[in-house]
Amino acid sequence: MSNEPIFKIIFYNQGEIFEVYARQIYQSDLYGFIEIEELVFGEKSKLVVDPSEEKLKAEFEGVARTYVPMHSIVRIDEVAKEGTGKISEAKSSNIAHFPVSAFNPKNRPTKPE
Repeated sequence: MSNEPIFKIIFYNQGEIFEVYARQIYQSDLYGFIEIEELVFGEKSKLVVDPSEEKLKAEFEGVARTYVPMHSIVRIDEVAKEGTGKISEAKSSNIAHFPVSAFNPKNRPTKPE
């Protein structure tokens, strides 16, 4: 086993919960985004096919790096080894969203005139 860390990232996207595994994750130069690189998927030699993981693989096929808004992140864990990534429906409203705008530019009025 390598000493390279693996991260489990859970985030909310368009009514679904994504659970992905990656080797690199860090704050992006794009304001308010997290960069996720080197996504890790399960072994291709498995006989049992998980439709949820296959949907996730198809979603990120050909993606070298993805940018996820910080307010969509539910949890980030450093884990000993990768698990099975998946996409699942957000069944309850226990996920609260941060306000849409994190800052207000100087030239933009805060109240309608």
